[in-house]
Amino acid sequence: MISVIGVALGVVLVVLFTGLARGMTTDMAKRATNWKAEIVFSRAGGMEFTSSNMNVDTAYVEKLRGIDGVASAVPVGRYITPNTKGRFGVLQLDGVDWEPFAAMNDMRLVAGRGATAVNEVILDSRQFREDKVSLGDEIELFGGKKYKVVGVFEPPSGSRIKMSLAAMQDALGAADKCTYILVKLKDGADTDAVAAAINAKLPGNKINLTRELVIDAQERIPGLNTFLRVLVGLGAFVSTIFVLLSMYTTITERRKEIGILKSLGASRSFIIKVIEGEAFMIGLLGTILGFATSFIASWAIGYKFELPFQFNAGWMISAIVIAIGGSLFGALYPAWRASMIDPVKVMVNE
Repeated sequence: MISVIGVALGVVLVVLFTGLARGMTTDMAKRATNWKAEIVFSRAGGMEFTSSNMNVDTAYVEKLRGIDGVASAVPVGRYITPNTKGRFGVLQLDGVDWEPFAAMNDMRLVAGRGATAVNEVILDSRQFREDKVSLGDEIELFGGKKYKVVGVFEPPSGSRIKMSLAAMQDALGAADKCTYILVKLKDGADTDAVAAAINAKLPGNKINLTRELVIDAQERIPGLNTFLRVLVGLGAFVSTIFVLLSMYTTITERRKEIGILKSLGASRSFIIKVIEGEAFMIGLLGTILGFATSFIASWAIGYKFELPFQFNAGWMISAIVIAIGGSLFGALYPAWRASMIDPVKVMVNE
């Protein structure tokens, strides 16, 4: 039973934590691309998750609006900083002019009003609940500057905390700058043709089509895949070492039984098969227990803390291979030791 629990722990490490990592990064990617705009106009490095560059001149907004096929253009500032209080470890802030941004992306205020002053912010519904604030309360951003919460918006899009673009420019000392510009096209306009026209008239910039933005955020967050590989390696080690220690102890305690089997004609291969068969059953039961624990825990965590999980078939198969393969590998040495037991010595001594 202890071996089964040990194998299950290895499965939980792989399934639960990779599911949480994928869920949170995918949720972040969806919010980052939850726009109705067809084109994102930026400069190199502006669309990375770790980027806080305000390197696009807002003068491009009027130039973009003058291009045939463009219905509207809205500048957005983005600031990303480490956050020890957040569950994801980073804090993202958006600076937008609320009315045109909301109109472009079909967003609405469910309470309060949009942020206009340089010391005001609005939060999405989830952030509002998590921070346990009320309209009129103050929160600290940018290393201690206080901002008043004046509104709550839905649905989530980009950052969960938004301020006016002027407020972000003021806080970062980046007058007339933004991180990117969202471009909404007129009905019936060809996205590729408009993108080509923008590239021709405003060369040297980066034109991103929202339909082609990378959704797999794991490739865009430094160190995440390394973290997941470490988890897999740790899960394999836990499964293997638990089975190895358990089976080795079991063999020590069952020398008499093994000696009797060998005296009755059991071959070395037979003894190894018996031990490996037990290890296989331990791995199988541990896998079942691990998956059950992971799914129950993910439901409970998601219900309690609103954290998203996204389980991936590849990682789940990896967990099965690790659990069963680790069990079989961990039992190899104990099985070999068992097959080498001398039945004569066992009978004499025991």
